[in-house]
Amino acid sequence: MKCGVVVFPGSNCDHDVYHVLKHVLEQEVTFLWHQDDSLQGCELIVLPGGFAYGDYLRAGALAALSPVMGAVKRHAEAGGLVLGICNGFQVLLEAGLLPGAMRRNENLRFQCLDVHLRTERADLPFTRRLKPGQVLRLPIAHAEGNYEDSPARLDALEANGQVVFRYCEPDGRITSESNPNGAARNIAGICNVAGNVLGLMPHPERCSEAVLGNTDGLALFASAVEVGSRHLQAAGAGR
Repeated sequence: MKCGVVVFPGSNCDHDVYHVLKHVLEQEVTFLWHQDDSLQGCELIVLPGGFAYGDYLRAGALAALSPVMGAVKRHAEAGGLVLGICNGFQVLLEAGLLPGAMRRNENLRFQCLDVHLRTERADLPFTRRLKPGQVLRLPIAHAEGNYEDSPARLDALEANGQVVFRYCEPDGRITSESNPNGAARNIAGICNVAGNVLGLMPHPERCSEAVLGNTDGLALFASAVEVGSRHLQAAGAGR
């Protein structure tokens, strides 16, 4: 499977994602520069964490206007897989590929710590190796992770099954204490209606190897690679 990691000026987790896909999962991976207008045939696109364009105006706002995002939008609309991590999630929101917006953390401080997430959807291309209700431990590192939308739109998000991960206690309970940034309804990750675009604030690439002490994040990448590879095999068999 060919994977593309988008690099914006200010991206700082691009090589981490590249390493997981290339060296841990042994996939073909290429970097996609923000000025590219082509995805070079990549089936999985990852928008990594960092501070795209220095987070000027607000996180993700300028990156959403870069040339590569036109190609990412077309890829997503055609059913292609797109994963946005932390700053990448913010870019997806600003680009309109996912609903809602990010605000400053409720305590107005940069948060860098491990959190627990409860898996709400285990039937997506990115979560097929997980189980409903499974709790993951992933790190966060952000100042603007406070996900918000209007009550009506949040209700629609819930009704459509677009909430994929919520901040929780280690035993899976959803509490205000387990919410590190004040996000509405403890939302840590969402998908589009079709389920092929996922954005989340925690960093799965930072816990995808045993040497790091935790491999909970690997399941997201492995799930996407598995689904993408199956699609390629099916396409090849149909020729």
